[in-house]
Amino acid sequence: MDEATLIQEARQGDVQAFNTLVLHYQAQVYNLAYRVMGERDSAADATQEAFISAYKNLKRFRGGSFKAWLMRIVTNACYDELRRRKRRPQTSLEALHVVEEDANPSLVMPNEGPEAHTQRMELAVAIQQCLGALPDDQRMAAVLSDIEGYSYDEMATIMEVSLGTVKSRLSRARAKLRDCLRTKGELLPSRYRLETETE
Repeated sequence: MDEATLIQEARQGDVQAFNTLVLHYQAQVYNLAYRVMGERDSAADATQEAFISAYKNLKRFRGGSFKAWLMRIVTNACYDELRRRKRRPQTSLEALHVVEEDANPSLVMPNEGPEAHTQRMELAVAIQQCLGALPDDQRMAAVLSDIEGYSYDEMATIMEVSLGTVKSRLSRARAKLRDCLRTKGELLPSRYRLETETE
């Protein structure tokens, strides 16, 4: 059954049709939430909130890209949770930026030795820490573009901002990430280090 039919049936109250859509998109929604939130439980909460909101508001979907519409909902759910955290911080920043390998099975690589695995996980933690240090809007831009692979146009739709704003946020995010990762140069593979760091 095609997506348009599933959406139409879900809009008419067919829960099974909506569940099929959830199964199709849940990994993508969770991965976006996890990269933005940096923590498994918060990502799961944002994912659940996004799907509940999508189901309640499905009649407002006016066509176009269902995926972009859904990603905009999870983006808003993440923003809401980040605002709540700022009002009532309950967890240390260090705990929020731990990369949990079991949260993403694709992080497990076959035939990898213990040393290479440790180095790769340390780099993943460093990247997540640098992402976590970005302002929320810049982190969202970096995740959508450089991790999830969305185009500028798709990002503008998801983030509900102009194309120029997307490019500006992404440019600032990349500059800050670059500066942050330079402070962790020993974790970067040699091909990514600045020449002065390898001499």
